[in-house]
Amino acid sequence: MKDHSMIIKVGGVEEVFKPELLIDSLVRAGAGMHTAENITKTISASMVPGMTSKEIYTRAFAILRKESRPVAARYSLRRALLDLGPSGHPFEDFVSHLFSLEGWSVETRKIIRGTCVTHEVDFYASKPEENTHLAAELKYHNDPNYKTDLKVALYVKSRFDDIFSCAPEVRACPIDRGLLVTNTKFTSEAIAYAKCAGVELLGWGYPENESLFMLMSRSRVYPITALTQLSRGEKRLLVDSGVVAVDQIIKDRRLLDILRLPVVRVGEILAEADGLLSLPHVEHDIVGA
Repeated sequence: MKDHSMIIKVGGVEEVFKPELLIDSLVRAGAGMHTAENITKTISASMVPGMTSKEIYTRAFAILRKESRPVAARYSLRRALLDLGPSGHPFEDFVSHLFSLEGWSVETRKIIRGTCVTHEVDFYASKPEENTHLAAELKYHNDPNYKTDLKVALYVKSRFDDIFSCAPEVRACPIDRGLLVTNTKFTSEAIAYAKCAGVELLGWGYPENESLFMLMSRSRVYPITALTQLSRGEKRLLVDSGVVAVDQIIKDRRLLDILRLPVVRVGEILAEADGLLSLPHVEHDIVGA
C-alpha cells in the first residue's frame, strides 16, 4: 500500500504520509490486520492536502470505535492521559497506582530532607525486598505538542543531587534512584543529558519498549478517561472523586454510583472496561497520535 500524500505533523512539520505506520499503530492497539488495513485504506482514499496527523488520528479512532470500543480505548491512551488534567494531581495518582500494581510501595507528595533545603517529591516508591528505593518528579502537560525539555531535566537533577548528598540519617529514608516522569515526550536534548547525568526518564515512547505505554499495557492499568462509553462530564466527575484508572471500577463497580446511571449504561461501561483490560500485552510501543 503506497500513498505519497503530505501531512502536517505535530509542530507544523510536513511529512510524507506512511500508511504502514498507521496500520502498525492500529494493530498494536489490538485491531486485527484486516481491520487495520481497511481503516487505513478508508483514510488514504479521503486524504486531502494539508491534512494533519491529529485529523488522521481522529478519523481512525472514530472508525475503530465502531469496530471495537476496547481497542479504540487503548488506541486513544495518549489523549486519555491528557484528559486526566487540567491539574497534575490526577496524573500523579495514576502513576502511583500504576507503580503500586507493578509491586512498589508508594507514597505520594512525600517531604524529604536534602542537604540544602527540604523537598516535596511527587512520589516515593520502594521495593524493600529488592533494596530499591526511588524518588520521582512528575511533569504533566495538557498540550500533546509540549515536550519535557532540558531545563526540566537540569532542574530535576539538581533536586536529586541535593537529596542524594544528604546524610541518610538526616534524610530519614533511603533513596538510590531518581526518576523524571511525563505524560508526553522528551526533547532529544533532555534525553541526551539524562543519559549522561544519570537521571532515569519515563514518558510517552521512552525508554523504548519500557515506556509509559508499555508499563500500562503490561500491568493493564489504563486511565479511566480512555473509556469511550463515558462522556467528558462523566470522566471529569470520576477523576475529581479519585477514580483515575479503569481497573478501579472493575474491582469496585460502586465507584460508578456517583454518575447515577441506568443499569444498562453501567453494564456497557463495565463491558468496555473488562474488554480493555483483557487485551493482550503488546511487545512494542504503540505509535500514538
